[in-house]
Amino acid sequence: MPHQPFHEAFARDDVDTLPLALLLGIKREAVGATFSVGREGNIVIIGEKYGMASPEGRGVLAEYITGTVLGALFIAVLSGFVSSLGIFDPRSLAMGAGVGSGSLMAAAVRAIVVQHPGQASEIMAIAAASNLLTSVAGFFFTLFLSLPLCSWLYGKLEPVLGRFSRRDAMREVQDVKLDGALAHGTSARDAALGWFLVGAGVVIGNKLSYHVPLWESLKGILVAIAIVAACDLLKRVFSRVPLLLTMSVVVTLIGVPGMLPFSDAVIAMTEKLNFMTFTTPVLALAGLSVAKDLPVFRLLGWRIVVVSLTATAGTFLGATLIAEFFH
Repeated sequence: MPHQPFHEAFARDDVDTLPLALLLGIKREAVGATFSVGREGNIVIIGEKYGMASPEGRGVLAEYITGTVLGALFIAVLSGFVSSLGIFDPRSLAMGAGVGSGSLMAAAVRAIVVQHPGQASEIMAIAAASNLLTSVAGFFFTLFLSLPLCSWLYGKLEPVLGRFSRRDAMREVQDVKLDGALAHGTSARDAALGWFLVGAGVVIGNKLSYHVPLWESLKGILVAIAIVAACDLLKRVFSRVPLLLTMSVVVTLIGVPGMLPFSDAVIAMTEKLNFMTFTTPVLALAGLSVAKDLPVFRLLGWRIVVVSLTATAGTFLGATLIAEFFH
């Protein structure tokens, strides 16, 4: 099995896509679009540091839209093609599939498993471990290294590479105003509504797909919502601390058996909540959010699609190569 060195997190840094974004005429939006693969945690980082109404906010949002709409299909085709070449160990490909997004990981793993059906269980386990590593370690990596490096490189490269594109190519994007909720945060009422919708979807999905009794699912989801609500309260009290950072620390502490007096009870009540039941309501809400922000995506146009898919490809291939080297 390939080792999981921290070096793999380096492959999650998509700063190498920044020059391409600048050559295509993208300005400060390039920072938000290229410092990561633009998933939920990365949106939180940009929102906390720059605000979602900023150019960086527009960039990461457009990256998120591209990944949501096209990312899974693209990485499935890419991973299937690379797997068919036979140049990488399937376990290395599984490590590369854990890009920090559940939907992208699932799509990539499915394509890899088709090529290597005899190792399906091992591939899925390694990909899940890699995805968890990326989600936790990658958050700190992008926050403290990738984003500052990308911003610094933009200042150095834009005066040089920007001359190869039209200076006014992105001018009209600067006039786009994002939704007020994105610019100023989410109200407690909207947050509670989101928790209720996701919770209801999980309970129903758990019952229909996995035949878990409603009461068992309800207990687990109420505990999960209580943890999220506590983290949200901490965020409102300590506004300068990123919400995802707070949640990562709190959930990690609670999730270690025996770490806290109530850790074992929490684990027992939530262990029957299947991960896949969260994806439908979460992606449905994400789709509604994407729909209202399509003007940003439309103005960035084909440029952001090229940048986003290049970043995704670079992340997958880079992580796979590193995993192969340490295999």
